[in-house]
Amino acid sequence: MTKQAAGQIVDDLESRGYVRRQPHPEGGRRRLVVLTDTAREHLAVAGEVLHRLEAQLAGGDADLAVLRVELARLVRELAGDAVPPLRPVW
Repeated sequence: MTKQAAGQIVDDLESRGYVRRQPHPEGGRRRLVVLTDTAREHLAVAGEVLHRLEAQLAGGDADLAVLRVELARLVRELAGDAVPPLRPVW
């Protein structure tokens, strides 16, 4: 990804109210991109929805780990080496 593409993505997220730029503590031309409260609220809601969906699909906590492993295997099988690392499960 180019610096210009990354900048355009940040511009879009900023215009939607999900991030804001602020000066870097060490100064210079660097800027920090930080999540807004709106972004944090949306991420919390998305996480809750994800957990509810996973629980419904898995039919309980015991099956959830198996479901995650199988879904990750399926993604890798379909995408091959083109898929980036899947998000960690905390």
